Amino acid sequence: MILDTVVYGDTILNLLQIAVRLIIAVLIAKVVAINIKRSLKERMDRDHLEIIAKVIYYTIIIVAVLLSLPDLGIELSNLLVAGGVVGIVIGFACQSIVGNLISGIFLMFERPIKIGDQLRVDDISGFVEDIHIVSTIVRTYTGLYVRIPNEKVFTGIITNYVTNIARRFEYVVGIRYTDDADLAIEIIEELIDEQPFALKNPSPGVFVDNLGDNSVNLHVRIWAPATEWYDLKMELLWKIKKTLEENGIEIAFPQRVVWFADEPRRQEVRAAESES
Repeated sequence: MILDTVVYGDTILNLLQIAVRLIIAVLIAKVVAINIKRSLKERMDRDHLEIIAKVIYYTIIIVAVLLSLPDLGIELSNLLVAGGVVGIVIGFACQSIVGNLISGIFLMFERPIKIGDQLRVDDISGFVEDIHIVSTIVRTYTGLYVRIPNEKVFTGIITNYVTNIARRFEYVVGIRYTDDADLAIEIIEELIDEQPFALKNPSPGVFVDNLGDNSVNLHVRIWAPATEWYDLKMELLWKIKKTLEENGIEIAFPQRVVWFADEPRRQEVRAAESES
C-alpha cells in the first residue's frame, strides 16, 4: 500500500513537471513568434508571416512534448526508429512538395517578386496574383491564371519588369534620304518634351543610328515610369508618325530602282524621233 502511494506520488510529480515544462514551452513559443512577426513585418506580407510564426510556434511545442515523453515511460529511441522509417517513405512520396515548400520559404525571405509585379518566369509572363507557401499564381496578359510551383520560380530565371521604378523603350524611325534629318530629330525631341511621363533623368536620346538601304534610321530612346511605359510607348509612336508627315517628312518604305541594259539606246531612239 505504501509502495502504491509512493508510485502514485511520483506519477503526480512527473505530470506536474511535464505540465510546467509545457506551459514554459508555450510561453517561449509565443515570445519567439511575436518577435519574429515584429522583425519581419517589413520584409513580407501578413499572411506569409503568420504561416512562418505558426510553424515556429508549433515546432517549439512539439519539441517540448518529445522531451517530456521519457517522463511518461515512452522511449524516444523507439519513436525515432519508427519516425525515421515513416519520414523516409513520406520524403520520397512528397519530394516535390517539400522542394516547393522550402523554395516558398526562401522566396519569402529573398523577395525577388511580390504581389502585383509584372514578371516572366521561363515562358510565362504576367501579373503576380498571389504567392503561396508551395506555389505562385500568375495572371497572364491574356487573362489566364497559371499556377507555378515555387521550386520552378526560385530556381528559374525571373525577369521582373517593375522592380526598377523606370524602364526604357526604343523606336527606330526610318525617314527618306531627301528629308531633313535634323528637323525630324527636333520634332521628335519636342514631342518627347511634351509628354509628362517621359523622364528627364535618365535623359531621352534621338540620333541617327545608321544609313540604311532605303532610309536614314533615327534611333529614339525614352525612359518612363515602369507603370506607364507601355501606354506612353503606344501613344508616342503614333504621334511621331503623324507629326513628321504634317511637316513633310515621310516614313520611308523599301524602294528599288531598276535599270534595263538597253535603256541608253532607247533614250537615243526617243530623242531622235522627237527631233524628227
